Amino acid sequence: MEFLNNTNVQFFILAYLVGGIPFGLLLAKYFAGVDVKSSGSGSIGATNVLRVVKETNPALAKKLGAATLALDALKGIAVLLIAMAIGLSESTLWGIAVLAVIGHCFSPYLNFEGGKGVATGMGVMMVMLPIETIIALVVWAIAAKVIRISSLSSMTALLALVVASFVLKPDMPHAPVLLIAFILFYKHIPNFIRLFKGEEKRVI
Repeated sequence: MEFLNNTNVQFFILAYLVGGIPFGLLLAKYFAGVDVKSSGSGSIGATNVLRVVKETNPALAKKLGAATLALDALKGIAVLLIAMAIGLSESTLWGIAVLAVIGHCFSPYLNFEGGKGVATGMGVMMVMLPIETIIALVVWAIAAKVIRISSLSSMTALLALVVASFVLKPDMPHAPVLLIAFILFYKHIPNFIRLFKGEEKRVI
């Protein structure tokens, strides 16, 4: 167990454990008395919290959705900022970013199930690739206004971020960006299936 004394390993574990905290599930259960994992899409993310809580309390749904979005983003940001403050390398920071997203999508507290990873992914990317993330958020806002389907808007923004990273930083290692993108895409496959069946609801 000697490797556990390694600072990088400690932060990797921390990123995964913090990333796995299911804020959406906890907030919806505590404040609205509903289980988002057994309702709507079954996701623990902000979109499903908004969708499920809205059925009984529309005003509360917006607050809990916003809180879930913020907390899911912050749990990736927080670990990264601490790691940056103590001077960990960029490669370690990318490892932390990836593991925070994996923690959210495959939470150790939920039998390795979890959310779609968009908010947590956005949070870590805002730290690692701020300009590219701002571009992605602008694309998301436009897509959300036009398409009004959360999953499709998120994937459009994700594609914009990946493309922007290659254009603006062609010399950086893109493996972590592509890995995060793949995880987010994989977690959205059920949404795409519902979309093709015409069952994906417009929630934006």
